[in-house]
Amino acid sequence: MDNKEISTFDAIVIGSGQAGTPLVFKLASQGQKVAFIEKEHFGGTCLNVGCTPTKTYVASARRMWEAEHGEDLGIEIPSGARANLCKIKARKDTLIQNSVEGIAKGVDKNENIIFFKGKARFEGEKIVAVNNKLLTADEIYINVGSRPFVPNGYKDIPYLTNQSILELEELPDHLLIIGGSYIGLEFGQMFSRLGSKVTIIEEGDSIIGREDEETSQAIQQIMEEEGVTFRLGSTCLAAKKNDNGGISAQINCSKDGSVQIAGSHLLLAVGRRPNTEDLQLDKTGVKVNDNGFIEVNDQLETNVKGIFALGDCNGKGAFTHTAYNDYEIIAENKFSGKNRKVSDRITTYGLYVDPPLGRVGITKKEARQKGMEVLVGHRPFDRIARAKEKGETKGYMSVLVDARTKKILGAAVLGVGGDEIISSIINIMYADTSYEVIRDSVQPHPTVSELIPTVLESLTKL
Repeated sequence: MDNKEISTFDAIVIGSGQAGTPLVFKLASQGQKVAFIEKEHFGGTCLNVGCTPTKTYVASARRMWEAEHGEDLGIEIPSGARANLCKIKARKDTLIQNSVEGIAKGVDKNENIIFFKGKARFEGEKIVAVNNKLLTADEIYINVGSRPFVPNGYKDIPYLTNQSILELEELPDHLLIIGGSYIGLEFGQMFSRLGSKVTIIEEGDSIIGREDEETSQAIQQIMEEEGVTFRLGSTCLAAKKNDNGGISAQINCSKDGSVQIAGSHLLLAVGRRPNTEDLQLDKTGVKVNDNGFIEVNDQLETNVKGIFALGDCNGKGAFTHTAYNDYEIIAENKFSGKNRKVSDRITTYGLYVDPPLGRVGITKKEARQKGMEVLVGHRPFDRIARAKEKGETKGYMSVLVDARTKKILGAAVLGVGGDEIISSIINIMYADTSYEVIRDSVQPHPTVSELIPTVLESLTKL
C-alpha cells in the first residue's frame, strides 16, 4: 500500500445516510472536490431498511385495520379483506428505488463528486483505502450507520432482522419477536394487523422501559386488544429450528417459569450496533467507546482534527432527524459562520404503532429521578371531541412544566395524530418561552391539537 499513488480530495464522506448524502451535495455546491464512498446502497438505513419501508408497511396494516372496523362507524364492509405481502413489498421497493435512483442521478451528474462503491478502511490518520485505491483529504466525515444486534445463541438459526423481514413475500403464521421496544412493537402490530399471530418476548417487566409506566401499559393494552401476546420478564434461553422448518424459543418467564413457544418465524429486535469495527480506526487514533460508537465533541469532531462522525455511529442520536441535524451542524458551522452544537438539540422521536406516540424532552420518570419540581398537565383522548368523532379515543396527552421557569420540559402524546401534534410542543420548547404562550393560544375546532391549551390550564404538582 505504501507505494500506491494517493488521490487527494478536499473532503471524503464515508457513508450515504441521512447526514452523509446532503453533506456531499453541500460540499460539492461550495466548489469542493469530494470523494463519496458507499459500500451498499444510496440513502442509508432510513431510506432502504428503516423509516421509508416500515412506514409503507404501517400504512398497509392500517388499511387492513380500517377494513375490519368499518362497522364501528356505520360502514358495512364485506368480510374477506386479505393482505397481499407481495404487493405490499412491491410498493415498498418502488418507493425506495425511486429515491435511490434520484440520489444516484444527482451524484452522477455532479462533476465535483467522485463516487466509490466499496468498503472504506483507514490506512493512516487521513488515508482511506477503498477498492484497492488510496484517498486522502484534510477533512473526513464518517457516516457509516448501524446494524441490528444479534446476541449469542441465534447465529445458527434462521432469524430475521428489521431488514430481512421486509424481504418476506408470505406472511408468517406465527411471528416470535425477541425485544419489546420500538422496533419490536412496530413490527408486532404491523404483522398482527396483516394477519400473522404475534408473540413478543421481553426481558424487562414492561415494554419500552425508557418510557413512563403509563405509556408502556397503554401501548401494551392497545396491542393486546388487537391480539398480540406479550411475555414480559422473560429471558430467551435458547432458540432452535424445528423439524417442520419453524422456530422454537425456550424462555424463562417470571410468571410461568420455563416455557417453550413454537412459531414459524423469529425476529430479533434487541437493539443496534454501530458499523465501525471494519474501519480500522486504530490507524487514525480516533477514539471509540466500549460499544463501538465514535466519540465526538459538540461540533461532531473526533479527537483527531479534521475527522468528524455523523449519524448513528456517533451515539448522539439514533434517528433520521438527529442524523440530518448532524449534517446541518456541520454545514452551517463550516459555511455560514454559525456555532451550532449537538447539546442544543432537544430529544424527540415517535413510536409508529397505531395510535402513534409522539415524545419530546424528559419523562415523568426522569423528572422524579432528578428531583425536579415539576407541574403536570394530563388529559385522556376520550375527552377530545375530534377523537370521538373519528372513533379513535385511545391514548392520552401529558405535558411536564418546570414549576420555577414555567418552561415545558417534556411531553407525551399517545393517540391519533400524536406523532404530528408533538411538533407544536417542540416549537415552544425551542422558542425557550413559557408554556403560557401555547396555553393562551386559540386552536381551531374541531382538532385534536385544541386539547393542548386545555391540558395546560390545570397543571398539578408531580
